[in-house]
Amino acid sequence: MNRILKTRPVSYVGCAMMILILAGALPALRAQEGLGRGRISGAVVDEKGNAIEDAKIVIESAQSSVKFNEKTDKKGSFAVAGLGTGIWRISVSKTGFQSNFTDVNVKQLSRNQPVTITLKALTGVAAIKSDEGAIRLLDDANKLLEEGKPEEALKIFEEFLAKHPDVYAIHLNIGTCQLKKGDLEKAEAEYKLALDSVTQTQGDLSKDKVTTLRALSGLAEVSLKRNDIETAVKYFTQALDVSPEDEIAAYNVGEVFFSNQKIDDAIRYYELAIKIKKDWPQPYLKLGYVYLNKGDNIKALENFNKFIQLDPDSAEAAQVKKIIPLIEKK
Repeated sequence: MNRILKTRPVSYVGCAMMILILAGALPALRAQEGLGRGRISGAVVDEKGNAIEDAKIVIESAQSSVKFNEKTDKKGSFAVAGLGTGIWRISVSKTGFQSNFTDVNVKQLSRNQPVTITLKALTGVAAIKSDEGAIRLLDDANKLLEEGKPEEALKIFEEFLAKHPDVYAIHLNIGTCQLKKGDLEKAEAEYKLALDSVTQTQGDLSKDKVTTLRALSGLAEVSLKRNDIETAVKYFTQALDVSPEDEIAAYNVGEVFFSNQKIDDAIRYYELAIKIKKDWPQPYLKLGYVYLNKGDNIKALENFNKFIQLDPDSAEAAQVKKIIPLIEKK
């Protein structure tokens, strides 16, 4: 007996699709998904037109989630094929440069013009933040400084400055090394270089308050080492003029006055530090001693108690707790 074979009806749509695929129409279909026969080529250069090698290229479709990754060669060139028709974004990044991008309308049936993308070199602190090796180098130098090895730290900071002259804040680190070495003239010169650099690059000291405050505080410390109290106070007060909200600068002026028995002046600046930052315990502690020195026991107790309230577990708090009963007996 002959067995009757059952067959499915022929799908002419399916056959037509197969014919189209075999005929090479597949790329046109895939282009709908962001893929196709489109090709983009180009180059990545710096502001002087020099090729940038090993720049990271990311090409993303605006119509789909398709993405290509590439890198530039020694000539700064790149090329990516297999792109569908439509808008593609070319993003470029490279350590030490500001990232950039451009949008390209990719066509299938005609040649796409090569693109040139320019990357601007980062300068100053921005450049350092993108350079992990530089950051590690600075960490090593700062650690040496903390360990009491200013000579070794100085060599690293100077080497770093030679490679990154735009990072003028390094003059502060060099100044600190010189200060710890006892070379006051060189320390003073470095702190002044930092201030000059702020003025030249920013136009105004207030536009880089961090560097300015550290430089002025360094100059004040140099003056204190020379027993030049008047100049030290001048630098600290200048720091306050630049940044009136800086409680540390106010506190430091109070410290200078207190150490030189200018009690009323010390009180004024300790109170200013508290006004700027009410929950900072240290000015309260010093005000307690200042008022005790002045013979005002009520004010001394008030500030000592406030200090203990804010910092009850410190070694200084333990000492103050012994002093308070003695004051209360008077």
